[in-house]
Amino acid sequence: MSDSADWLRALDGEGEAFGRVFDRHRDRVFRHAYRLVTTPADADDAVAITFLEAWRKRDSIRFVNDSMLPWLLVTATNVSSNLRRSARRHRALLARLPPEQHVGDHADLVDDDGDASRALAALSLNDRRVITLCVLEGLSEQDAALALRVPIGTVKSRLHRAKARLAAELRTKEAAHDQ
Repeated sequence: MSDSADWLRALDGEGEAFGRVFDRHRDRVFRHAYRLVTTPADADDAVAITFLEAWRKRDSIRFVNDSMLPWLLVTATNVSSNLRRSARRHRALLARLPPEQHVGDHADLVDDDGDASRALAALSLNDRRVITLCVLEGLSEQDAALALRVPIGTVKSRLHRAKARLAAELRTKEAAHDQ
């Protein structure tokens, strides 16, 4: 079947007819576009855009000896030129942009976390866990004991000891600042 016959069927709503035209010329249009653009992905884009244009301009397609291929190749050439021009503009725009300045994580940029954070960091791991759960996160002593898998008495003694150490450390820091 010729391209013009399949194209008439496609215009009447027969999707398979359009598929036959596509299958018949896809590889040839791809090879043509690939010679004109820089990457296979761009050639794939050119093929897709070429057939989209064919459908968009379906009423004005010119056939040569019942073949749509010449029209497709001319359109693929134009599409490839547009893709190359677009890529060139994109590269030029990127070249004009200032170099990206790396912005580090805020936590990395902070040199001084403050006296309270330093005092908390000075505690033992077990004491920090109890302070974090009970004081900072607001868990009850019972819930902290369950979370830590220790008796509630252990949580109470650690919490009392950790609060006393934190208070003493902060008083020392405050006295040093006042002098």
